[in-house]
Amino acid sequence: MEPFVYQPISTRVIFGRGAVGRIKDEAERLGALVLSTPGRGEALARQVAGLLGERSAGIHAGAVMHTPVEATERALKVVMDRSADAVIAVGGGSTTGLGKAIALRTDLPQIVLPTTYAGSEVTPVLGETQGGVKTTQKSPKILPEVVIYDVDLTMELPEGQRRPTP
Repeated sequence: MEPFVYQPISTRVIFGRGAVGRIKDEAERLGALVLSTPGRGEALARQVAGLLGERSAGIHAGAVMHTPVEATERALKVVMDRSADAVIAVGGGSTTGLGKAIALRTDLPQIVLPTTYAGSEVTPVLGETQGGVKTTQKSPKILPEVVIYDVDLTMELPEGQRRPTP
């Protein structure tokens, strides 16, 4: 027998059509701030905040590409001002990165509702930029506690991108 090391992910994964409807159950004990990018992503964030009802701590549509530290600092201020108990990242890699950056700094639980199948949502890795320099960090605190894949949210992707990457 060959020796090996196996470290299973500790992320709860929910997959299926209409899975976004499970978001309230997953955030039951939390007051979650919903993160998104500005524009198109914000509409889905509003829908998720509506599903959360009184569990929502509002929306912060400030996620941007490459997770600049400045954007994270703005989001952290909103997290603190609203006394959020968790973050929910709704969207693609930019929003997922922002949620991970907040979790790294605060150890708040995070739920990710991806609209792509990039895979970052199930890794303990965060790439951030500061002053034009990108750095990568790895920590268990970065790994989301829950990932909800709703097939309906990926139907606008090109055909070849509608399946999770093996």
